Amino acid sequence: MLYSTPQLTEDDRRVLEEIGRLRESLRDAVQQAPIKWTADLRRFLTASAIAGSNTIEGFRVDAVDVADLMDGERDNVAASEEDKAETLAYQQMMTYIQSLYDVEDFTYSKGLLNALHWMLQGHRHTPMRPAGQWRRKPIYITAAGDPHATEYEGPHEDQVPALMTELIDWLNHGDPDSDALVRAAMAHLNLVKIHPWVDGNGRMSRSLQTLVIARQQILAPEFSSIEEWLGMPGHTWDYYKVLREVGGPHYSPQRDTGPWITFNLRAYHEQAQRVQHRVHRSNDCWLRLEDHAARLGISERQITALHEVAIAGRVRRSRYEKAEALNTQQATRDIQALTKAELLAPVGQTKGRYYIAGPKFPQDVLAAAQQRHTIHDPYA
Repeated sequence: MLYSTPQLTEDDRRVLEEIGRLRESLRDAVQQAPIKWTADLRRFLTASAIAGSNTIEGFRVDAVDVADLMDGERDNVAASEEDKAETLAYQQMMTYIQSLYDVEDFTYSKGLLNALHWMLQGHRHTPMRPAGQWRRKPIYITAAGDPHATEYEGPHEDQVPALMTELIDWLNHGDPDSDALVRAAMAHLNLVKIHPWVDGNGRMSRSLQTLVIARQQILAPEFSSIEEWLGMPGHTWDYYKVLREVGGPHYSPQRDTGPWITFNLRAYHEQAQRVQHRVHRSNDCWLRLEDHAARLGISERQITALHEVAIAGRVRRSRYEKAEALNTQQATRDIQALTKAELLAPVGQTKGRYYIAGPKFPQDVLAAAQQRHTIHDPYA
């Protein structure tokens, strides 16, 4: 038996409608924006999702460093080797999930979930902690600050195969009339409560939620995830709290899941507000840089480097080279020209060097990148 999808409250339905309008607006804005900067934004949103979800599990690499790791800059990122390995494993899994959003003959299966788990945890595989295989022992979640106190006990290991069969069947056919955002939240809840693997259940559950949303195909997966939102300190506490409240101290599928859906609808709404703001300020920065291009004597491709500095705070030569499909000589020449013009300023030695805004970087572009906004709680 799985945790059941609840009846939505009047407020839930209102918030769900608002989320729909936000997502439609986002889709229109992204489709009308320059392809180059939307590619940068998608990359950074992916990095933010990975950083947020890993932070919940105690692996701390900030989003800008995650983006560098995604571009192969492992030696130049100031993080532990363990955190780097976890980040790259998550990125591998997330990249595959993103590629599945528009596959025509897609279906959920045990094999798919175990393969995703191997991508995430294969680097930690041991006979005692197998990756890509259901657990064969009890699972206990300990309370924060007290390793001897059990906060949650998962179902017996002998029940896991049957529960996962039921979950897979539900993913493919269950609750067809429910909104995809609600189904995604319920997929997350059921997977994390079954806790089918020894490790990685939280990140797997959040990733499954992203995949279920992405399969709706309103927005690309990068714009659909709430993992960044969940990784924010106050939100992480609320996340654990509602999982305790709804899930109970042991596997209890008869419990009311209404608070879990309300929590997730708030997360969807607030993250959509955040992404919408990012889209608007990124577009504003790009258009301003285009207006400055002739005066500054920069090419269209060099705008890419300046735009990344405005939005992310820095750019690496290797990142620019990859973004514009240049060879090393071309990328180096472009970056040197921007540095000579004092639009960029180098930081660090040759191997780990990156570039920030120089003294002649257009100030109106930097101001546009720092635009502030207010996030409102849709249930307030």
